[in-house]
Amino acid sequence: MSGAVHLLADTFARVSAENRAALVAYLPAGFPTVEAGIEAAVTVLRSGADILEIGLPHSDPVLDGPVIQTADDIALRGGLKIADVIRTVERAHAATGKPILVMTYWNPVARYGVERFAVELAAAGGAGCILPDVPVQESAAWREQAAAHDLATVFVVAPSTTDERLARITAATTGFVYAAALMGVTGTRDTVDSAAAGLVGRTRAVTGLPVCVGIGVSGPDRAAEVAGFADGVIVGTALVKTLLDAPDHTAGLTALVALTTELARSVRREG
Repeated sequence: MSGAVHLLADTFARVSAENRAALVAYLPAGFPTVEAGIEAAVTVLRSGADILEIGLPHSDPVLDGPVIQTADDIALRGGLKIADVIRTVERAHAATGKPILVMTYWNPVARYGVERFAVELAAAGGAGCILPDVPVQESAAWREQAAAHDLATVFVVAPSTTDERLARITAATTGFVYAAALMGVTGTRDTVDSAAAGLVGRTRAVTGLPVCVGIGVSGPDRAAEVAGFADGVIVGTALVKTLLDAPDHTAGLTALVALTTELARSVRREG
């Protein structure tokens, strides 16, 4: 069965025609439980998110800040399995028809089996994977399977990425490019690093793919700022913190609707 990589191009074309950036949300699978996590995923998609990244929780993350680490720990202590991550993708996609990617470190995929992971993700209606810790030169095994099963391969670039490496990374990327707004781990910031706009410009100089900016987008004001120069705005920590801070799951979903709705409004451009 083929994956849903085509939904990414369709989504970016649609939001461009609507004169706005895409809202890309992130939530980890299995948080606070598998079923509650599925409900949260469907909620953000129905509340205005255009694309969803489902995180595959990892015990030793290199990119995730303390908020997402806390959520990941809750999911792992709850016994989360890769099958639960795939099921989260399947259920959320079936409920909304929107593109859903898995954001994962490489080790779990390698241990699970690269072909097996790609086949199951495609069968679930997944759109692809974001691979933050895989060097392009070591990614052939995944990219071969992704191409065979119509899945996107999204790599991460950063302000420190040289122009030469930027060209190499984007040449191997499909779907969109994930541009890290700053050096460091995920989390909310009061301002967007000035290097973010420069990175988007440098990236667009070497690829025609959409460029989405994440890491440090704390809320609607920062999202609006990023929407002014990027094709997509990635928000994760703020959404996860909303669930963590809620007194119960029902309250968390209500707060999630409010924040996602506000974020969706903020990525619309003036004029």
